Amino acid sequence: MSTSTLIAPKSSASRFKIALWVSLGLITLFVFITSELLLVTDYPMYHAYRLQVIADRHLLIPHTLAGLTALLAGPFQFSSRFRQRHLALHRRLGLLYVLSVFVGSFTGIALAAGRPGLPGTSMQAAAWMVCTTAAFITARNRQIKVHRQWMARSYAVTFTFVSSRILNLWPAYWSHLGDVLAAVGVIAFTLASLLIVDLGLNWHELTTRRNASPAGDI
Repeated sequence: MSTSTLIAPKSSASRFKIALWVSLGLITLFVFITSELLLVTDYPMYHAYRLQVIADRHLLIPHTLAGLTALLAGPFQFSSRFRQRHLALHRRLGLLYVLSVFVGSFTGIALAAGRPGLPGTSMQAAAWMVCTTAAFITARNRQIKVHRQWMARSYAVTFTFVSSRILNLWPAYWSHLGDVLAAVGVIAFTLASLLIVDLGLNWHELTTRRNASPAGDI
């Protein structure tokens, strides 16, 4: 009886992790096909944006490489099995992740400079750097539980580079309202991602009522 009690939660958590990463992977694949692949093939709706991407390539290339590095490093960093078996590599990947976040943030701000999307990009970059810095500091201080929480928030912001591109499927996004929607969309996706992560981190406390102690604690 006690054995099944101990195994069940772990098994349930493992299934949730697998389902989560599979879902994120499918979303990434969907966005890649409907956004990036069509951009490469010069899809008519993306033609003007394609020309802008070509013009911005000197900043866009390091920005994209940094974002992809952070995105792909995430699944390994959150794997308990990988961390236990390859702790030194986990730490090196962590430093690479931090470096990628800062490169991606500053190049993103530079790309948005002088454009209507600057406020949204700056807010996203600030949230990305703050969460990542907090994750780095708590890791250095060996506050591992808190470190994992901040890493979850940081990766949530990382994934907004994928999730916010869902707006590309909305025709109005490419109309005269595109710049406004881009700024609002980035801010909305960033805040929503952080909120969802925090709800997940505190789900047990939100759904479990604590029994009152004999001393009468509320």
